[in-house]
Amino acid sequence: MANASARHILVSDENLCKELKEKINNKETTFEAAASEFSTCPSGQSGGDLGNFTPGQMVPEFDVVVFKEAINEVHGPVKTDFGFHLIEITSRED
Repeated sequence: MANASARHILVSDENLCKELKEKINNKETTFEAAASEFSTCPSGQSGGDLGNFTPGQMVPEFDVVVFKEAINEVHGPVKTDFGFHLIEITSRED
């Protein structure tokens, strides 16, 4: 069965999500630092690390990104019922 590791940043504002993505991509901050400072998810305190999981353990919008998109790139904003996410897939086995 497929499994992946990922980290994310959860914020309530789409514009903030876009700003953080730009700062990460421009190397103005790291993913971990942005997660620690801005993420409203408890995982923010560990740099946004979500650990390992399989399809169906996260909300569907998450699975679409984590199990189909490129590894080691920042994806998003991804809208869920929780808010807006930036997602970075750190590993995946199909």
